[in-house]
Amino acid sequence: MSKPVLQIIVCSTRPGRVGKPVADWFADAARVHGAFEVQVADLAEIDLPFLDEPNHPRLQKYTHEHTKRWSARIAGSDAYVFVTPEYNYGFNAPTKNALDYLFHEWQSKPVGFVSYGGVSGGLRAVQMLKQVATTLQMFPMSAAVAIPMVAGMLSEDRRTFHPTDVVRDSARALLDELARTAPVMAGLR
Repeated sequence: MSKPVLQIIVCSTRPGRVGKPVADWFADAARVHGAFEVQVADLAEIDLPFLDEPNHPRLQKYTHEHTKRWSARIAGSDAYVFVTPEYNYGFNAPTKNALDYLFHEWQSKPVGFVSYGGVSGGLRAVQMLKQVATTLQMFPMSAAVAIPMVAGMLSEDRRTFHPTDVVRDSARALLDELARTAPVMAGLR
């Protein structure tokens, strides 16, 4: 039996972003965990234009190739982890745009969050994301990874993330919860 697909979504698209090294670390942790086939969707590379489909996503009548590719990628996933910054007490516009492109593809799947930022560790962004995720009928995990003062955990060149033991432990807890939940949720689809 094949492993469930975990789609790790790198939410930040900003040049010089922290999200990529954090997502690279989490993807490596997920591979070591071993419960999932791990894929990474980097919104900066996917580069979805501002929602440009003429039909409501619930109809799944996509006209653009970028939407069809995004739909296939998300539909083919069994669980998601959003690696998200916090901008002005919330999550960023590219993440909302990526979510809004689709509807059915997100449903009945577990979702986890790896957030980062200053003193709050991105928790306010996650709280806002959970509202959208539950509206799309995803099932948010209670375990999460919150990384406060993330700049202090980056290498000097900002390309490598060096987590604390607490951050590593929270990643394992999130992956364990996703691994327990994904097969249950698959039965709902």
